Amino acid sequence: MPTPERRRRLSSADREQQIVQQAIRYFATFGFAASTRELARELGISQPLLYRYFPSKEALAERVFKEVYLSRWNPAWDLLLADRSLPLTERVHRFYRQYAGVILHSDWIRIFILAGLSYDGINVRYLARLRERVFDVVLAELHREFDVPPPTPQQHEDEIEFIWGLHASIFYIGVRKWVYRLGVPEELDRLVDRQVEDFMTSAPLVLRQLREPQLP
Repeated sequence: MPTPERRRRLSSADREQQIVQQAIRYFATFGFAASTRELARELGISQPLLYRYFPSKEALAERVFKEVYLSRWNPAWDLLLADRSLPLTERVHRFYRQYAGVILHSDWIRIFILAGLSYDGINVRYLARLRERVFDVVLAELHREFDVPPPTPQQHEDEIEFIWGLHASIFYIGVRKWVYRLGVPEELDRLVDRQVEDFMTSAPLVLRQLREPQLP
């Protein structure tokens, strides 16, 4: 009688990736409150094995951050937003359609929300990256597109709030689906396009209003 086939022994790299994928599912479901002992138990491995790959919960969380957020950032987006051979409206439409396709998933949304509630670091670093590589770039292109003067520091902060409105409206689609468990429209591109169109249509008026003298 043939002996049962032995379970294939994972390479070190495969085992590490398996732990990371399990941790992503765990953090997306339960957040970051667990100890390393609890994490190891929930991941189905021993604590010494977890420590062999990740010496602390912080190290594992850092790897999850890189896997979920940094590795999914498409470098082509930076080129797209700055590509003046394309109309600005088309650039913003293309970016947010593609970006929505990446972020509107359970692990991305839920880890981001849960980390913001209980685990410092991930959200702050990601939002700094978002502001530098998307918000500031789009605003600079809007200034050029609509021929408005450079903003004062206060005007720039007000502009950041304006673009946050667009970004948050798209992020909130994922919150409705993966946090509130509500239905969302199936045609996400159409929904995203409508949000972008509203933003671009109102942008010249908003930017000029922000530069008008404020009454005492």
